[in-house]
Amino acid sequence: MNWYGIRAIYRFEMARTGRTLMQSVASPVVSTSLYFVVFGSAIGSRITSVDGVSYAAFIIPGLVMLSLLMQSVSNASFGIYFPKFVGTIYEVHSAPLSFLEIVLGYVGAAATKAIMVGLIILATARLFVDYSIAHPLAMVTFLLLTTVTFSLLGFIIGIWADNFEKLQVVPLMVITPLTFLGGSFYSIRMLPPFWQKVTLFNPVVYLISGFRWSFYGLADVGVGISLATTLGFLVLCLAAVWWIFKTGYRLKV
Repeated sequence: MNWYGIRAIYRFEMARTGRTLMQSVASPVVSTSLYFVVFGSAIGSRITSVDGVSYAAFIIPGLVMLSLLMQSVSNASFGIYFPKFVGTIYEVHSAPLSFLEIVLGYVGAAATKAIMVGLIILATARLFVDYSIAHPLAMVTFLLLTTVTFSLLGFIIGIWADNFEKLQVVPLMVITPLTFLGGSFYSIRMLPPFWQKVTLFNPVVYLISGFRWSFYGLADVGVGISLATTLGFLVLCLAAVWWIFKTGYRLKV
């Protein structure tokens, strides 16, 4: 294992965060504050609690998950796409690095940055509302699995995309709607029976449900099912990344 090469990619990607603090850190914090003002105050005044948890506290796991998904995908996709765009991807090709080492470097950095943003949002949420974490170990587990899985998905998107429009289409047109419709700001049990069943086809529901359970012990679906779904998606993304490197799909664009 070429740890020096992995560390070089990781440090290079992490250094980019320091050059884009407004976009990487300040923007998610401001967005979270606005969500609390709009949803916590406006809607929270009408929905006082959900299953015994104040509405402002109830939406915290959903807000964190929304940021985790978007940050993981965007960081990983841009990290691998930009070298293709400027032509420096050949430096990675010529380095003595296996596909596993390349993935560890890019995905590890993207996941780290997403986790940092998630923790900052948790700290920001404390300024607005008091909350508890009933199962810290489960919270960390879902946090790590989610960031790694969606960083892998972002890595795949970055390889697939051949322009900046394609780089944004999946996060904006797929992930964001699925997250908003996946119970980020409400319990799916509030929906009519038919739409509850339809919502279960949304994979993000299981991520948010498991993550919310780690905070308050509340879940729309069983925590075991949530964990199994997350692991299944992780395996699927790993298989897709392995196929990309096995076939050389768009690696030299």
